[in-house]
Amino acid sequence: MKKNYKLNKVRMINSIKELLEVAGNEAGNKTAFEFKNENNKDKIVKVTYNEFIRETNEIGTALAKYNVHNKHIAIIGENSYKWLVVYLTVLKSTGVFVPIDKELPLDGIINILNHSESEVLFYSEKYEKWIDEIKTKAPNIKYFIGLNKKENVDEKTLAYDKFREIGSKELDSGNSEYVNLKDDPNKMKLLVYTSGTTGDPKGVMLTEHNLISIVNYGLQVAEVGDICLSVLPYHHTYEAIAGILVELHSHSCICINDSLKNVVKNLNLYKPSSIYLVPAFAEVFYKNIWSTAQRTGKDKALKKIIPLSNKLRKIGIDLRKILFKSIHQALGGNLKIIICGGAPLRPEIGDFFNDIGITFLNGYGITECSPLVSVNRRKFNDSKTVGVILPCCEVKFENVNDDGDGEICVKGDIVMMGYYKEKEKTDRVLKDGWFNTEDYGHLTESGQLVINGRKKNLIVLDNGKNIYPEEIESYISQIPYVQEVIVKAKKNEIGQETALIAEVFLNKERVDELNEPDIQKRLKSDIRDVCKGLAVYKKISEIEIRKEEFVKTTTNKIKR
Repeated sequence: MKKNYKLNKVRMINSIKELLEVAGNEAGNKTAFEFKNENNKDKIVKVTYNEFIRETNEIGTALAKYNVHNKHIAIIGENSYKWLVVYLTVLKSTGVFVPIDKELPLDGIINILNHSESEVLFYSEKYEKWIDEIKTKAPNIKYFIGLNKKENVDEKTLAYDKFREIGSKELDSGNSEYVNLKDDPNKMKLLVYTSGTTGDPKGVMLTEHNLISIVNYGLQVAEVGDICLSVLPYHHTYEAIAGILVELHSHSCICINDSLKNVVKNLNLYKPSSIYLVPAFAEVFYKNIWSTAQRTGKDKALKKIIPLSNKLRKIGIDLRKILFKSIHQALGGNLKIIICGGAPLRPEIGDFFNDIGITFLNGYGITECSPLVSVNRRKFNDSKTVGVILPCCEVKFENVNDDGDGEICVKGDIVMMGYYKEKEKTDRVLKDGWFNTEDYGHLTESGQLVINGRKKNLIVLDNGKNIYPEEIESYISQIPYVQEVIVKAKKNEIGQETALIAEVFLNKERVDELNEPDIQKRLKSDIRDVCKGLAVYKKISEIEIRKEEFVKTTTNKIKR
C-alpha cells in the first residue's frame, strides 16, 4: 500500500494583496496571462504579472474615486482577462465580489443583484440588451461598467477602458487610497450564489481567509503546472479559487480558453502543462481517444501496450512519452497534470490518463468549503478516491450506514461564514463549526476520502436497500455509445421506490457506426453486461432513451 508523504513547502500568505505583491516581486516580468485578442482572434496577447497588478490598481483606484471600493461589486460575462482583473481588484479592496452565473436568465440576474445588494455591475457585451431593464428592476446599482464598451454612455453607464484611464491618471497623480487599503480577512469577501433562477437564491459567504487557506494548504498537497489552460467558468469557485488564485501564487502562465468548442485547438495552441476539468470533460477526452484509436485500428494495440508499459514502470523503465506519443501530441504535447473535481468520476478514466503518462488528480469540494476539501497527490494517487483531506481542516461522518458510509461533515479554515441573509438555512447545515456537505462517503485505511453519492440523490428501495445512483451511472457510462445517463427510481402506486430505471442519451455518431437494427435491445444487453458485478438489487429493470441531451449546469453537470 502506498503511503502519504511530506507536505510540499509553500510560501504562506495572509492576503490576496500579499499574493500579488509576492508574484510581482518574484515574477514581475514573467507572463501571467495569454489570451486571444478580442478584435483579432489570430493575435495572442501576453500580459506580465507587473502589468496585471498595475491594471488591478488602476481599476481599484477608479472604484475608490467613485467611492464604491467598499461596496458589493457584481460581474457577469464570459471568461476573459478583464473578468479576472475585476475579480482580483475587488478581492484586494474592502468590498465584496459577486460573480453571477453567465447562463442565468434576466430574472435570475436581477434577483441576485437585488439579493446581494450590489451597487456596481461589470458586464460583457452579451448582456448589453438587458441593461435598461436591469436599471429599472435593480435600482440599487449605481454604476454599470461595460467590459467591451468603447465610450461612456452617461454618468452611470461607463466603458471599462475609460474607467481604467480615470484610475490610471489618479494613480499617477498620487492617489494611493486604493493601494493602501487593508481589510479584515475574516469578513465576507466573496458572495457566490449556488442558485438564483427562483425568488429564493442562496448566497455562500466566503472570507479572504477562506480563499487564502485554499491557496496555502491546497499547494501543500498538490501542485499545478507552469503553463495552465483555464477552461472552466470563472463564476464557479473551483476555477476562480482552486484554479486562478492557486496558479497566481505558483507564478504560472494562465492561458484563457476562448470557447469550449476550442479546448483541443487551444491545447495545441498554448501547449499547457496543466488543466482543471470536471468529469464530464474528462469523459469526453477519454471517449474521444478510444474512438480515434478504434477508427484508426489502433485500439487493440493500445490495450496491449498499456499493461506492458505498467510492467516496465515497475522495474524503473518509463517509456510512456514514447509509447503514447500520438495521444500526448493530440493534447498539446506538454500536458502533464489534469486536476479534476466537481462530480463523481469513473476510476478507469483517472487510471487511463495516469497509465499513459498524464498525472490525473481527482479531488472533491463544495462551494461552501471554498471549494476544496480533498485532492489526490502525485505520488499518493488513487483514482477510486478523491484524495487526502487538506491540512487546514478535518472531516467526520454522521449517520453512518451498514456499509460504513456516512454524511461528510467538514470543519476548519475553508468552511463558509454561512448563507447571506439566510440564518435558518445556515443553521440547518452549519453546527458548531461543522458543515454538513450532504455527500455520503468514508475514509480508506490509507486516509483517502471516498465519495459515493449525494444525499438528495439517494434512492431507498421498498426493501430498505440504499442505492447511490452515481455508482450505477459510472458503470453504464463505460458503454462507448452512451453519452449521458441518469439512474432513477420507479415508483409504485403508493409512492414506494421499487426498481431502477436508466434514462440515457446516446451518441448518434457512435450508434450509426454500430449499424445495429435494434439499439434498445443492444443497449439493454450492454447495460446488463457492464453491471453484472453489481448486487442484484442494483440491477436496471427498465431503459428510457432520450431524444435530447439532459439539461446541464454551467459546469456541465446534469440537472437531475
